[in-house]
Amino acid sequence: MCPSSSGSVAPAPPQGEVVVDALAAHSAAFPTDDLVFVNERGQPIRRSQFGHLWRAAVVAAAAPKGTGFHDLPRYYASLVIRHGESVKVVQAQLGHATAAETLDTYSHLWPDRDDRARVAVDSVLGASSGALVVPSGRSESCSRR
Repeated sequence: MCPSSSGSVAPAPPQGEVVVDALAAHSAAFPTDDLVFVNERGQPIRRSQFGHLWRAAVVAAAAPKGTGFHDLPRYYASLVIRHGESVKVVQAQLGHATAAETLDTYSHLWPDRDDRARVAVDSVLGASSGALVVPSGRSESCSRR
């Protein structure tokens, strides 16, 4: 379960194979009973230690300097939005109380209809030189002037 910005608790988002494999490797290297990340003594990481450990992780991951822990949900949201997820999916995965909360925060990341129109025209007209693909699946030659 993951706490959200609205204070509610949401199920953790579904994880892909890369994340599952990385967590399995981490768990094998650093076995604990119930914690994913612990200090060198196998104890929970104290708040006073977290900043130091986080900055080291940012460097190790080659993330931009100044990347904060709270940038992770923003990154996750931008990634799934860029790959076409709906507002309702993003809302559920981030634990937002309403779709309006998600849209208020991330609406600038979804493509607008002008973006979609440009992509549609580019995908058809840029697919081949001189051939126009029509909905029936036939190709008609068109000359470029």
